Amino acid sequence: MKLSEVKQALNNLETIGFQLPNGELVPAHFHVTEVGKITKHFIDCGGTVRNEEVVNFQLWNANDYDHRLHPEKLINIIELSEKVLQLDDLEIEVEYQGTTIQKFGMDFNGQHFLLTTKHTDCLARTECGVPAEKPRVRLSTLQSNSCAPGSGCC
Repeated sequence: MKLSEVKQALNNLETIGFQLPNGELVPAHFHVTEVGKITKHFIDCGGTVRNEEVVNFQLWNANDYDHRLHPEKLINIIELSEKVLQLDDLEIEVEYQGTTIQKFGMDFNGQHFLLTTKHTDCLARTECGVPAEKPRVRLSTLQSNSCAPGSGCC
């Protein structure tokens, strides 16, 4: 989800909710303690130099149960960050303290912002010799006559 999409969604909300991948909601008394730009300059395992940038939101649970972050306040924080940090319309990454600090992608279902799981990947599969994944096929979906003698399946 891009920064412009977050702002657009916030304009249509009365309250902000973040939902974890397991379906639980981040407690309503959370704070967005940081909005920033993270730049990652690296070399992948194939030797290609890469640059990646994301906008980062850090969510924090405080013992402050009397204050809630309202959509218009978060829009103000985002707009100040865009101006001061010169943020482009980048993808959002969210940090949230679970057992450890976790990083999530973000999506929106019309009611809550969904924290989506992120996975590592090899960016240089060809150079590393990683074979392409073979499609998984359920045996139950194969037609019963598809492995008849002379059909070429075996």
